[in-house]
Amino acid sequence: FTHYTADGLIVATPTGSTAYSLSARGPIVSPRHRAILLTPVSPHMLFDRTLVLDPSEVVEIEVSGHRSVDVAIDGRAVGELHEGDVVRCEPSQSTANFVRFAAYRYHQILKAKFGLADR
Repeated sequence: FTHYTADGLIVATPTGSTAYSLSARGPIVSPRHRAILLTPVSPHMLFDRTLVLDPSEVVEIEVSGHRSVDVAIDGRAVGELHEGDVVRCEPSQSTANFVRFAAYRYHQILKAKFGLADR
């Protein structure tokens, strides 16, 4: 779909949208929304925005150029890729269930974590 020239590329879910993707100017996406986010890190190009894709879309990332690329998952280095290597990203068929002991109000939690006040 597009070519990114950047220091890195973050592939995130809505749950991860408030982590590294946000620090790279990515959007905050409600965890109830199913999506895949592609956020460039320090892009060297005019098109420097996050792409928000439907989770049914398979994302293939191909390494171009003559330098190797380090791959990290949740901040942990897992390998190295070289020119022509392809990484395929798609959602798992498995889902996680969470137990909550109180009402879950995403927007209130978000406001508290980021120090946002009501106007």
